[in-house]
Amino acid sequence: MPEQQATGSIPVTQELLDQWAIDSEGAVALHLKQKLLPVEAIESDRGTVFPPTYADIGYNIDPLSDGTKVATIDSVGSQANRMEPLFCEGGPLADLVPQIKIKINNGTTVSIFDLPHRAADATVQCSPDLASLAADAFRELKQGNAALLCALAPTSLVFGVWDSRGGTGEKRPRLVRSLIRAWDVEVLHAAAQFTSVWKKLDEAQQMDLKKEADKKRVDLSVKGLQDAPATFRKTKIPTNRDGAPNPDARVLGGVLVKGRIEREVTVNLLALRGLRGGDKEKGGAESNYVRQYLLGLTLLAATQQMDLFLREGCLLRYARTDDDLWYALPRRGDPRRINFANAHEVIRAYTVDALRHFKDKWPKNPNYEFNIAKAKELLAKKGEQEETPAAG
Repeated sequence: MPEQQATGSIPVTQELLDQWAIDSEGAVALHLKQKLLPVEAIESDRGTVFPPTYADIGYNIDPLSDGTKVATIDSVGSQANRMEPLFCEGGPLADLVPQIKIKINNGTTVSIFDLPHRAADATVQCSPDLASLAADAFRELKQGNAALLCALAPTSLVFGVWDSRGGTGEKRPRLVRSLIRAWDVEVLHAAAQFTSVWKKLDEAQQMDLKKEADKKRVDLSVKGLQDAPATFRKTKIPTNRDGAPNPDARVLGGVLVKGRIEREVTVNLLALRGLRGGDKEKGGAESNYVRQYLLGLTLLAATQQMDLFLREGCLLRYARTDDDLWYALPRRGDPRRINFANAHEVIRAYTVDALRHFKDKWPKNPNYEFNIAKAKELLAKKGEQEETPAAG
């Protein structure tokens, strides 16, 4: 059944959701371009934001062929880690998924949503009763049946999972992928001067402290007892180049965004329809429930308005609603504009309806305990996958 043809934007209905979840002729992906603004942007879209920093390179900035530069403001993994807490206890989507908790010790309990690798995390492997359930779910997933993992930890399928530490090595791609970039940026630098009590000390006190610092092999400025300028960051990049200060080694002061800040979200409908339940026949009921349930969770996470305080110096806000451009991408032909503006209740009702198939299969006791002996066994275990999968 081909997708609805229409001029202008198409409203989200249960029939359209079924086309995306079940129909092999449906769209291959959904894509959002969402305009964001720095809070400093009042009279124009321009503003300064602080991207994340990475070891040795600083900001992740790429030069383009037209001479402009694009900066990563929030990575795919970071975006996933911001969306998943929507499902935590007390979150707006908490009632749609099992609330599994792991007691680490007498003072600490963590939610499965706190774990970077979800159902495949080492913490799960070290919690015997939960590890057994996860192992069963991944064995079934390797055979093509995602229903057990839907009933145990469905966000592992929504945000992607790799059973690298388990026995299956099963790996599934994200159903939702989100990234924030800033276009046409200029790197700014910062400088600071820490002023200590040093100049107020007399010469004898200064000499006494210098001798003691030399004896203990410590830097007085590190201990806050001597003035310290902050103009260069700790990096392998040399602080001087061609006899002058090297700007590439300077302390970073954010980026001036002269273009757009955009959040791009992609929902992979082919990966979704590649999942099935325990039924073998095409179009089986359980396979449909798996796809409908996961599509609902994915869209609710992708369309939820989150706080955009990403880090110190990077506080963003959403632009106008009509700047959110959602498209359905068919296998061939033009993208079709989708109107998600008032779709939340439709998607939630759709998700709740599919959830009925899984809710009675949720773990009866969602509380588990971390076992230090199992952690020691994991250290000694030689697995096929030596690489640690990326968080998020």
